[in-house]
Amino acid sequence: MSNEAKLELEGKTFTLPTLVGTEGEKAVDVSTLRATTNYITLDDGYGNTGSCTSKITFIDGDLGILRYRGIPIEEMAEKSNFIETAYLIIYGTLPNRAQIKTFSDLLTAHQFLHEDMTYHFEGFPTGAHPMAILSSMINAASCFDEGLMNWHWGKTKEFEVYVAKLISQVRTIAAYSYRKSRGLPLIYPKQNYKYTANFLHMLFSMPYEDFELKPEVVKALDLIFLLHADHEQNCSTSTVRMVASSQANLFASCAAGVCALWGPLHGGANQAVLEMLAQIHKEGDDGSKFIEAAKDKNSGKKLMGFGHRVYKNHDPRAKIIKKACDEVLAKLHISDPLLDIAKKLEEAALKDSYFVERKLYPNVDFYSGIIMRAIGIPIEMFTVIFAIGRMPGWIANYKEIMEEPKSRIYRPRQIYTGPTQKHYIPLDERK
Repeated sequence: MSNEAKLELEGKTFTLPTLVGTEGEKAVDVSTLRATTNYITLDDGYGNTGSCTSKITFIDGDLGILRYRGIPIEEMAEKSNFIETAYLIIYGTLPNRAQIKTFSDLLTAHQFLHEDMTYHFEGFPTGAHPMAILSSMINAASCFDEGLMNWHWGKTKEFEVYVAKLISQVRTIAAYSYRKSRGLPLIYPKQNYKYTANFLHMLFSMPYEDFELKPEVVKALDLIFLLHADHEQNCSTSTVRMVASSQANLFASCAAGVCALWGPLHGGANQAVLEMLAQIHKEGDDGSKFIEAAKDKNSGKKLMGFGHRVYKNHDPRAKIIKKACDEVLAKLHISDPLLDIAKKLEEAALKDSYFVERKLYPNVDFYSGIIMRAIGIPIEMFTVIFAIGRMPGWIANYKEIMEEPKSRIYRPRQIYTGPTQKHYIPLDERK
């Protein structure tokens, strides 16, 4: 097979190198195209453009495959947990006992925020969106670490500390953000609680009454974190890489990722699921009418949380999280009309030929939204939960940028379609 592609332009033939990834993905390398032909490629939204090579995550959307560092997501979900998964994604290998202990100890040691940061939380109005607080406070946290502000890539031991600080403190900031938005007193983390349990404690405990940590609830939320830990070059991850390419520090780069994730077309998908369920309930429907309307393209009704832009068959994460969803609902014995509607929509999507033929299966956002509502996590926190889970992937991509010896600042081109040259008209002469 030829390792070159030929491009004919204006009567001339140009050769471009090709490359093949370890899973057989093929690409034409156009990085020198402008220099050799004075042409660029145009790919609106980068949907067919590879912005980098990466060793972190592999996705095959047609076959419904997701692997972290080569390990199937099904195996990680069954046998691992979020913190071990975070280590794998960031450092490239599963940790041994000594490595996971060191990593866990670092997370515990750095889970507290600088006490002066609590004054920053007071500056936000009650009701401020937790995502706005989260992105702001991640940046603010970097200001309380002089070493980070003056840190340069290559100091490996320091990087390990900053990784632990960010992964641990993002959870503390997220919990504080929620408490602030509700006007509740801040709850400090506990040294003896593990990662996800501690987050729930900081989220829901009261000064004189600890939140009851049900194992099924802790496990389900930990699974949500794990399943969202990385997902290739999505909008927020690409944003982190873009910012990192300027040599911005780790906290600033990941704060940018939070802002990108906030958009309703990205991290807001599970929030959209609950908003859909609430609207169905408000209209007095048990889901039956909505299902029929969703089949009519002229109805304006759209099933949220079904199908996926990447996965053309099924979302492998959805199969995993459905089991956890069923276990949580069974354990908590919750009577909730929105959850009843969700079950009806799920049943229809899995059995109705209209949805089956179009492969509109429930995705991870559908089930994660249901789980979080059952746990009691408010809808404005859904995207924050996503951000906590995605932090390892952002950090790993930041690390890849910094380790690339030929790394250069990202600078996409454009095709200008505005007016051609014209001259300034004095104000008095303008019509």
